[in-house]
Amino acid sequence: MNEVALRPGTPADLAAVAAVYLRARAAAYPAMPRGVHPPGEVREWVTSWDLSAVEVWVAHRGDRLLGYARISGEWLEDLYVDPAAQGEGVGSALLGVVKSRRPAGFLLWVFESNEPARGFYRSHGLVEIDRTDGSGNEERAPDVKMAWRGGPAARLSASQPAALLRDAGGLVPGVGAGLADR
Repeated sequence: MNEVALRPGTPADLAAVAAVYLRARAAAYPAMPRGVHPPGEVREWVTSWDLSAVEVWVAHRGDRLLGYARISGEWLEDLYVDPAAQGEGVGSALLGVVKSRRPAGFLLWVFESNEPARGFYRSHGLVEIDRTDGSGNEERAPDVKMAWRGGPAARLSASQPAALLRDAGGLVPGVGAGLADR
């Protein structure tokens, strides 16, 4: 099996990022509620991201995009892994990149019903700090705010996340860390 590579996303990646988002969201149902936007709107939204305003990191093997993470300020907005690549450490590697990019910590939202994602984040040191009834998100589904407080292990150089993938193991569920309206 070829090694997975991690790198900053480019505008040329965004159509593949949208496809991963759509496949991962569909596969995560019923743990995650179905999206409220049709696929065409999702593709348009993702391909319009301003990469000078948000960080997008992609995991890929050759030309195949396996997953991505999107960071904006102190928020991990999205972390999705293609269902065909789950269980390969891709989510752990992407989360390692986020920790290295935000060594002082970051926040994310996850649906309360998405126990696989909540368990994934807890296993990587994040803690649940707040809950809502879902009235503030598009899906109107209860959600949980989680935080990673940072630490010495997170102070990695941007070139080190690939090593995290080689060491990562275990199940990596298709997880969404947040939504466009966050």
